Amino acid sequence: MGSPNERNRPVIRRRLLVLAVLAALLATGLTACGEKQEDTDAAATAERVDLVLDYLPNADHAGIYGAIGSGEFEAAALDVKPRTPSDPSAPLKLLASGKADLAISYEPELLLARAKGAKLVSIGALVQKPLTSIVSLGSDGNAIRRPAQLEGKKVGTAGIPYQDAYLKAILERVGADPDRVRPVNVGFNLVPALLTKRVDAVLGMFWNVEGVELQRRDRKPVILKMDDIGIPTYNELVIVAREADVRSRGPLLRRFMRALTRGHEALREDVDSGVDPLVKANPDLNRNLQRAQVRATLPVFFPTDEERPFGYQEPREWQAYTQWMAENELIADAAVGQRAFTNEFLPGEGI
Repeated sequence: MGSPNERNRPVIRRRLLVLAVLAALLATGLTACGEKQEDTDAAATAERVDLVLDYLPNADHAGIYGAIGSGEFEAAALDVKPRTPSDPSAPLKLLASGKADLAISYEPELLLARAKGAKLVSIGALVQKPLTSIVSLGSDGNAIRRPAQLEGKKVGTAGIPYQDAYLKAILERVGADPDRVRPVNVGFNLVPALLTKRVDAVLGMFWNVEGVELQRRDRKPVILKMDDIGIPTYNELVIVAREADVRSRGPLLRRFMRALTRGHEALREDVDSGVDPLVKANPDLNRNLQRAQVRATLPVFFPTDEERPFGYQEPREWQAYTQWMAENELIADAAVGQRAFTNEFLPGEGI
């Protein structure tokens, strides 16, 4: 039968083999399961990515600029170039026409575009919750603290159809008469219209940007957030790609989202990691104001479910919001939302 040492040799050899395999896995990082890896040749020429922002650079984009400034995109062999559009309706048009590689837009805008036939898909949420708000000023004693108080008031809007639908739905929900509220299209001059008392309140300000600015100016803004007053929650800002690129440029999109994730994780640890490159690229921005706005935005950059990765889009929320748009006749059919987004390019997804 052989000696005990001879009988144990096969067992010892198997154990040594297992240990060698585990060591190799640890060395290559393959034990970090849950994330599909894309090979990136550090010496390869970086692929240029023209990224159209939703509007002027601000705190919402700090993680993007952070990923640029820290070299995360460069490490992913990407040369990301943010561009400022002429107005918030331009990004999806530029993307659909092939004049951009990716665009930052709004979930409602994407659904409206798809309803008109645009073959565009959200590949990740930049901001998880609605930022759009009804804002009035407490400093002049005319604050609107409940939606019903809008009756008999002038409400400034940017003239965006779905925001007009928000106002009507919010009023009807509390039994107020929409005919007794006067909407005033002030374009994107929401802050001046409110400060000059041209209107009593505005619908369209972002609570994390203009809201924070008004707070710092001691104008005591009273902020009513959309998802607190009856509008289904949605992703305020999303990263949009063409359907054709979702099929053919998956490795690039996955590398983009992985680098963007790291930029936001660094932002969560230190807001200056994003604020510094944001202000450097846009020197007209006030650094202290940007810091305050980024701190306000941090909770909604990430999913409330900590098990989900940055950029995750909740299917049930997309379904509920798309249904709301259909019920309010903004789109003809809720089926528009069925393929409007994908999570497959996020870290830990798409396995």
